[in-house]
Amino acid sequence: MSRDTEEQRADPRVERVLLAEPRGFCAGVEMAIKALTWMVRAFDEPVYCYHEIVHNKLVVERFEALGVVFVDDIATVPEGAPVMLSAHGSAPEVVQRAQEVGGYTVDAVCPLVTKVHHEVKVRARKGFHIVYVGHAGHEEAEGTIAVAPEIIHRVERPDEVRALPDLGDNVAILAQTTLSHRDWAGVVEAAADRWPDLWSPGRSDLCFATTNRQGALLDLVHRCDAVVVIGSTNSSNTRALVQLATEAGCQRVAWINRAEELPSDLTGIVGVTAGASAPEEVVDAVIRALDPIAGVEPVRHTDEDEYFPPPRNLRDLLYAIRGFAAVGFSGQAPSGHLDDRTIDASDALTALDRLRPVK
Repeated sequence: MSRDTEEQRADPRVERVLLAEPRGFCAGVEMAIKALTWMVRAFDEPVYCYHEIVHNKLVVERFEALGVVFVDDIATVPEGAPVMLSAHGSAPEVVQRAQEVGGYTVDAVCPLVTKVHHEVKVRARKGFHIVYVGHAGHEEAEGTIAVAPEIIHRVERPDEVRALPDLGDNVAILAQTTLSHRDWAGVVEAAADRWPDLWSPGRSDLCFATTNRQGALLDLVHRCDAVVVIGSTNSSNTRALVQLATEAGCQRVAWINRAEELPSDLTGIVGVTAGASAPEEVVDAVIRALDPIAGVEPVRHTDEDEYFPPPRNLRDLLYAIRGFAAVGFSGQAPSGHLDDRTIDASDALTALDRLRPVK
């Protein structure tokens, strides 16, 4: 062993960072954050958002600083106020009430959650009972169950499946999109044992971004002395990453929301990943704080190119505003519809910060 290597190993610092790819914002989070950003720009009055737009405290705090009011009861929204519904999906009665009370309502539900809601409606019309795998109290689970509460039976563990009453022959299984594959697999097996003709979607309900982030973590965890998982404690997919790293045998797993929460005694090789609602700027700050001696090694699991456009009525609103502004200032009216494909949500947030009132 060379002297340089001995000195490097004796240095109580982080030697190298293994950076998971993909990580951070998924397509649904990108869409929701940009949609709320456009809402803040479009309206002079405060925008009300039903539930946190995404499960990340830093993102929510930034919008609050710009006047966005987050509520857990649509009845507290003033008549005529602009309203946005969160990415996790809302109960049908909440959507209806928001449209009745709101001066302008935009539903930023993730299309993958919309898919599950649609599957619930179809199975309900066909006389099925649904075994729904989801976390108690999670906004996505509550919104999905509210679509057809009389035929949905929420479970989290195989033993809960076995404890369900006789549901007849027409039984389907659906899931909260942010579950880990390990959470889902055991429950599916238990349900299939009870109901051999169990119906399940042709395409998995589990979010591709959640699955990709878990795969990226598994690609690097066995090389690490410690893993840092970035994301808020109320984020289901972030919690799944923490559990996955622990179950994979990592001796040190640090779950943080911001760089200031990093443990000060991390050494050796450190893996870094981020939940689907964690901003990339926090990842950058974490890497700077770790200051690895041998730099950063990206560990690529797969490429993601999924894109979800803003909700249609928001696109129409922004198109109309652009056209009005062009006419008002003698400019040329825009052609086509808004395409924010090339705009990154983190950049949109940074640009929006410039509008923050000076105190």
